[in-house]
Amino acid sequence: MSVTLRFTTPLLLGAAALLCLAPTAGAAPPAPAEHRASTPAAKPGQQADPNAFQMILEPRAMGLLKATSEKLAAAKTLTFTAVVGYEYPSKLGPPIVYTSRYDVTMQRPDKLRVVMPGDGPASEFYYDGKTMVAYAPTEDLAAIVAAPPTVDEALKAAFQKAAIYFPFTDLLVSDPYAALADGARLAFYVGPSGVVGDVKTDMVVWANDEVFLQMWIGTEDKLPRRIRAIYRTDPLALRHEVTFGNWQLDPVVGAETFAATKAQRAGRMEFNAPALPPKGVKPIVPGMTDKPAAAAPKSN
Repeated sequence: MSVTLRFTTPLLLGAAALLCLAPTAGAAPPAPAEHRASTPAAKPGQQADPNAFQMILEPRAMGLLKATSEKLAAAKTLTFTAVVGYEYPSKLGPPIVYTSRYDVTMQRPDKLRVVMPGDGPASEFYYDGKTMVAYAPTEDLAAIVAAPPTVDEALKAAFQKAAIYFPFTDLLVSDPYAALADGARLAFYVGPSGVVGDVKTDMVVWANDEVFLQMWIGTEDKLPRRIRAIYRTDPLALRHEVTFGNWQLDPVVGAETFAATKAQRAGRMEFNAPALPPKGVKPIVPGMTDKPAAAAPKSN
């Protein structure tokens, strides 16, 4: 009897934390004057609307996105903690919030470990350049499959084969700026903040045709500290948020960090998607828009 890869269930829900659903940017309140592009000239006899909203890519905002992307891409190794909160509709109407924590260690170009305790089943993911391992410690079950040679390709394969997707995938790839800038239709600088991550941050809004994001970026270190998202295809406009902390860039990381020792001794399950992802859910990373594998058939 085969066992479907249940490990991916919390990860699939976690994907909704950043990549689920969003309203049109045009539905947002009018931007402050300093964030608006100049409006078209009014027709003869017609007064120009001073509150007319136009999509712009403000250089300051794009520059901050580029700075944080370059900071992450330059790190050979990095560790951080991501705490994800995502709303889920209740039968009564108002949404309830689920929370997941991801403890992440990555070594470019071919090693990644993600350990996830949270409001659902605990799970662990290991990639060492040769194999991907999805491990469910409570059930003591593991799925082990051959993997491509880079983190970028492994993340894509994990999504396509088993619907495993982390809500910060676009920050792990070799070129985060390409992921963030691809398809951008709106970007502007909101202002400074001193209450997120216990550091001074700069707030940036970014949007494409699918998602509206607000990001807090460290003023001094240029590291992402918080991201909030709403998605166009979500009729409920549920909110999803990830907060980053415990950043370490270029720490010394031993090879044993990426060894899934317990998983090697665990029972086996298939590396398959537990179910199709919610409608509208798909990564924003270029090249990862292929549909994930369909759910595995139930075993008798």
